[in-house]
Amino acid sequence: MSFRSSWFDLPPAARSAEIGRCFAAAAVMGPRLNATVALSPAPPSSVAPSTRRGAGFGPLKGMPYVTKDIFDRERRRAEWGGCRAPGPAGADAGILRRLDAAGGREVATTSLSALAYEPSGYNAALGRARNPWHPGVVSGGSSSGSAVLVAAGAAYLGIGSDTGGSIRVPAACCGLVGLKPGWGALPVDGAMPLAPSLDVIGFMARCSTDLLRVWAAVADAGDDGGTIRSLALLEHAAATAVPAVRRGLAAALETLAAAGIGHRLADCSHVVAAADAASLTIMQAEVARTHGSAEGAAALGDRALARRIEKGRAISDETLAAARAARPGLRAAFLKGLAGADAAVLPVMPMPAPLACDVDPRDPDFRPRLLYAMTSLTRFVNALGLPAIAVPVGFDGRGTPLAMQVIGRPGSEPSLLRLVATYQQLTRWHERRPPVCAAASLKDRCA
Repeated sequence: MSFRSSWFDLPPAARSAEIGRCFAAAAVMGPRLNATVALSPAPPSSVAPSTRRGAGFGPLKGMPYVTKDIFDRERRRAEWGGCRAPGPAGADAGILRRLDAAGGREVATTSLSALAYEPSGYNAALGRARNPWHPGVVSGGSSSGSAVLVAAGAAYLGIGSDTGGSIRVPAACCGLVGLKPGWGALPVDGAMPLAPSLDVIGFMARCSTDLLRVWAAVADAGDDGGTIRSLALLEHAAATAVPAVRRGLAAALETLAAAGIGHRLADCSHVVAAADAASLTIMQAEVARTHGSAEGAAALGDRALARRIEKGRAISDETLAAARAARPGLRAAFLKGLAGADAAVLPVMPMPAPLACDVDPRDPDFRPRLLYAMTSLTRFVNALGLPAIAVPVGFDGRGTPLAMQVIGRPGSEPSLLRLVATYQQLTRWHERRPPVCAAASLKDRCA
């Protein structure tokens, strides 16, 4: 199946056929990659495309999108990765109403980690979504299925959520641009809460220019009009990365420097460590308070999830309040630490996408510290409430994607997207296509 990188590069006359191709691709690739939990109703072939709901109308022009299973539809309420009983909902989630009104076309509801509370994509009851670049590595979590289907060419836009990295990590693992907006930038009504003071809704696509159109169509905030001309490289974060990740980041910074976007070193390590600690405290405590006891997780056979919930129950209200209260000061200190740069840059993860066996708690090769490390460079951003974006910058020796992360100032989502658009104009990483399920050794190790 062939597909373009950008939906808006398609000739208008070709879009109706492309919508049909995406529905067909989701029907085939969704089960094959364990990435779908439900297919959306396909447009009847007897109905002219121009009269179908949303197809061809509005700024998104029928853009096919897939939706993480935390967003309610009136016809089908979200099941939260197997943690919620099926049934109808009272209304569509706010973000889905906006996408539909803007001319988006939902193709499928996608799989995720249970309660959206795990970074690799592991789901004890439903299994993991398989990475189309390599069957032995993880797709990233928790917005796994959305990332997988966009990477596999079954949609042009993936909708997910990010509480500690759940947009940026799967985007990095699957070779996509992943936008985590600033906290509160998009409506969360009808979406599953996880840790409400950290949760944000975000998007994944192959092209930053597509996300610019989506942002303009659905966000409350206007275009900030700014341009990112300088970057602060978080030296301590880059130093934690394996050589393959550091090489990809260095090459990306060279490309941006050739476009006139320079970088300087910055040491924000103490602020980042404090923000990361606050993020973990808030996340664990709010998850436990939002979702109650660990009995539901235990019933799913997910003992790791049950332990996470129990850990949050042990955090006192006073400790939670102190972590929340520290956030404004930490954000101010982080922005001051950029020393006048327009944005910060660092890896998304300190390693390429891990092997599934290394982050599966049921596997004898399980490495819990590796699972924790997957979000070690993303969690702190949620505590700061700042927008951030993941962008592919190359591939490792296994042919799996590498990514960098750029953190913007408040309200800078359009500026981040334009920066990535500049980078993608100068590179071709986003034009590569995954082998989907090419044979590869499950024991291949990272370079």
